[in-house]
Amino acid sequence: MNSQFKNTLITSTQAKDAIEKEIIQTLWSGYGKIVRYELIESSIKQAVVKWVQLPKAKEHPRGWNTNISHYRKVKSYQVETAFYKTYAQQCDMFCRIPKLYAVDTYNDEVLLVLEDIDLVGFSSRIHNVSWNHIKACVQWLANFHATFLQQEPKDLWEIGTYWHLDTRPEELEVLEDKSLKEMAFKIDEKLNNAIYKTFVHGDAKLANFCFSKDGSKVAAVDFQYVGGGCGMKDLAYFMGSCLSEEDCKEYETEIVDFYFNSLEKGILTKNITVDFKEVEKEWRALFPVAWTDFHRFLKGWSPSHWKINSYSEQVAQQVIKSLK
Repeated sequence: MNSQFKNTLITSTQAKDAIEKEIIQTLWSGYGKIVRYELIESSIKQAVVKWVQLPKAKEHPRGWNTNISHYRKVKSYQVETAFYKTYAQQCDMFCRIPKLYAVDTYNDEVLLVLEDIDLVGFSSRIHNVSWNHIKACVQWLANFHATFLQQEPKDLWEIGTYWHLDTRPEELEVLEDKSLKEMAFKIDEKLNNAIYKTFVHGDAKLANFCFSKDGSKVAAVDFQYVGGGCGMKDLAYFMGSCLSEEDCKEYETEIVDFYFNSLEKGILTKNITVDFKEVEKEWRALFPVAWTDFHRFLKGWSPSHWKINSYSEQVAQQVIKSLK
């Protein structure tokens, strides 16, 4: 870490010094790393640093090495910085995120100094979900969506999520499913023309949720693809990230119902001026459209991916038929 960033870390946490403790993970395609630091003589024991370093050679694990993908990643870090600086303070205990201690830039590098979420009760990471885990994540999403309902995503992605059509022309080009390819723009248009929009997390997979020990509470991380859109994008993507094909079929209705119950409570609690019934009516109809939209991306990006299954194919065929 350069001396400027080291000084930012120390100053923002009122520490005498900071010692690198562990690399939590490297960022996708070699764009930097996330590191945990021990803070010396500070009331804060540890902080997490997201250190973005733009690589000289672009290396993508699936071979998507293009200027489009590079631009998308660069903008994603600008968006995350803007979210933390401008919007993060609106997130309360019901859609908990790490606190921001500092932001700094140096040449093409970006530094985010963040609260270590492990120290405040969210130290568990899971791979197999229970109903408790699902409820916690769905409640988080519903409250996040309620918080930013009908807000303008200034300095964020105009259209949130990392897979939306405008940023994925290459994946569409190689998509072999002709009917899905032909309807891709209508699917995208249907979602983008929603009357009711919020900020979507944009990458609400299970790996981006940090749980309490008992699994009843959760915090979320990674806001690179936050932006405007229908909340169903996050819900469909989350379900697909952690449920099997059989579980999707069995629990879809129960999970979607629970989401809207949570969304209604969130809207009431936060005193958001909106007709909830109208939001629910529109978004319920868009749930299968959002599911199909991600399915479209996935089939172009990685045709053999495990998430491509008969449930998703069935949903997609029904949506395609309804839009013809």
